[in-house]
Amino acid sequence: MSAARTLGLAAALLAVLAAGLWVGGHPAKMPPALRDLFVDDAAGLTAEASELIEDNYFRRVEGGELTDSSLGGMVRGLRRRYKDRFSDYFTPAMLARFNEEIEGRFSGIGLSVVGTKRGLRVVRVFKRSPAARAGIEVGETIVSVNGRSIAGLNSTTATARIKGPEGTEVTVGVRDRQDGKTRQVRLERAEIALPVVSSRLRTVDGEKLGYAHLAAFSEGASEALRRAVRKLQRQGAEGLVLDLRGNGGGLLEEAVLTATVLLPKGETVVSTESRTQGGTVYKTKGGNLPLLPLVVLIDRGTASAAEILAAALADDAGAETVGTRSFGKGVFQQEVDLSNGGALKLTVGEYFTPDGRNLAGRGIRPDVVVRDRPGTTRDEALERALDVLAAKE
Repeated sequence: MSAARTLGLAAALLAVLAAGLWVGGHPAKMPPALRDLFVDDAAGLTAEASELIEDNYFRRVEGGELTDSSLGGMVRGLRRRYKDRFSDYFTPAMLARFNEEIEGRFSGIGLSVVGTKRGLRVVRVFKRSPAARAGIEVGETIVSVNGRSIAGLNSTTATARIKGPEGTEVTVGVRDRQDGKTRQVRLERAEIALPVVSSRLRTVDGEKLGYAHLAAFSEGASEALRRAVRKLQRQGAEGLVLDLRGNGGGLLEEAVLTATVLLPKGETVVSTESRTQGGTVYKTKGGNLPLLPLVVLIDRGTASAAEILAAALADDAGAETVGTRSFGKGVFQQEVDLSNGGALKLTVGEYFTPDGRNLAGRGIRPDVVVRDRPGTTRDEALERALDVLAAKE
């Protein structure tokens, strides 16, 4: 075969390949018979609709925008059909912000929140944050962002509207927890470094007791708690109040490692059941600290991995729980990266406490019910938890 003929065949093959790729990516341009033969019905219909919108809609629409809308619509359909509040689609920008938060940092106004029907209920205000300086308080509800209602949105989407680049401004509608009135608060976003663990030694009736607040199960949370508890033990703490109020969860692995800090090796922390992944039992590993008498503080903001830890400490170590009923999640998610730089966060199974309970919709009902009184500077729940711990000595 001559060189000229070989080059000609190669060029022809490349042309056919290029045409195939172009036609495959533009199914609306294909003859119906060929489209039915070569294009998967569902994928082809989605691509065809996107192309028709880009070509014919009276406003210019970017393909990426349509992809985001399509993926978001799929997840919204799952959420409505299966009453799943936790599956989500992250655009590339949303995924970047989510990963920042898991790493213990983000740019926002300095709140820890849980989703409600009206919007986002504030469960913690970080010290020296824009929200703290603006006077936003625990128990209030964020109902709008930049004049747009967030009622009915999932918490991930709603919080994504609040977050943004450091130095930019955002206006939130804040509903008062007592009179129900809404005020508009304008804030400048700032870089927020999550204080994952804060601790101190308390003395009650002459007994030294440790107190540690765990804000989230971000990367390194278990080691931070280990260091805090060791310090309290060196200072003479004879028991520990672990405060999980406002802790909305995080990484399951960090919850297991945190349980390992406080429980003997081999104790069941949580078990999971999944249609696609089967069943798994997570147990504590080696390297635990000496066992201390424990009391765990919980509230409606205690969710997911925080509920897993609270239940494990109660079931395995007899820790008493104090406060108000926890959130009640009961399912777990898996994050799957997508080719556009975004990700799907999909509910893939259910989890069960060591004694076999699923907490979905029920949460953990505390052994001692205590509600903080609005408008007081006292922390009534913490005071009661310390009294309960002192009585265990």
